[in-house]
Amino acid sequence: MTDQPSPASTEGKPSALVRFDAFAAMLGDRRPAVFLDYDGTLTPIVERPDLAILDDSVRAVIRRLAGLCPVAVVSGRDLDDVARHVGIDDLIYAGSHGFDIRGPDLRTQIGEEYLGDLDEAEAALLGRLHGVEGALVERKRFAIAIHTRRVARDRKASVGDAVQGVAAAFPKLRVTGGKEIHELRPNVPWDKGKAVLSLLDTLGLAGPETLPLYLGDDETDEDAFRALAARGEGQGVGIRVMDPPAPSAAAWSLKDPAEAGAFLDRLAVWLAEG
Repeated sequence: MTDQPSPASTEGKPSALVRFDAFAAMLGDRRPAVFLDYDGTLTPIVERPDLAILDDSVRAVIRRLAGLCPVAVVSGRDLDDVARHVGIDDLIYAGSHGFDIRGPDLRTQIGEEYLGDLDEAEAALLGRLHGVEGALVERKRFAIAIHTRRVARDRKASVGDAVQGVAAAFPKLRVTGGKEIHELRPNVPWDKGKAVLSLLDTLGLAGPETLPLYLGDDETDEDAFRALAARGEGQGVGIRVMDPPAPSAAAWSLKDPAEAGAFLDRLAVWLAEG
């Protein structure tokens, strides 16, 4: 097993927690800039988004880590929603997959001209999915999420068909997906990966003295893994939270949110010790 396996492989992703010494050696004397997904990474996946509550111990770790290196939370959730759930002031928050970014002396919004299309598409989806038990249409400022985790198995395909039908009527929007979720977003070349690269530039973290780390668990996080991998070997690190192993552009892995929290705690201790 190598520390940096092929991004296309489904196995051989070393654990950033179990092999932390090797991970720290790779980091060397560079300062990390840590980017964190929320659902499935910091908290377990649950049936309803409002039930994904961050454990106080993990919140304390993130707060301690933010005192040692730059930390940003990059989530598919609405910006205000993820900021409320994390509950730490002065962090950088990127909501709606990076379309809505806020931090100290920082405010960026991408795609405001698409809000009207999102309003109309939301109304259409509510009409199409009315009566489908368990289907949840969640409007964010720059996206619409359709959750299917509570939908009966034999109805899930029809929900996907309804989403595709609505999307066909709104060419300015595009469909993306994830674990038990469909999403409509502005049809522009912007995603978590581009948001991370933009933040690195904006915050002055794009130089060789900084190593960006991204922790995520879902398909939308692969955009960030690929963006960091494209910077060149050793210039960005993706850590996929996954069990069992799956194809990923991330080079390292963690099994679940509990391991993610333990890894962040280990990283904070290592940084504090210099």
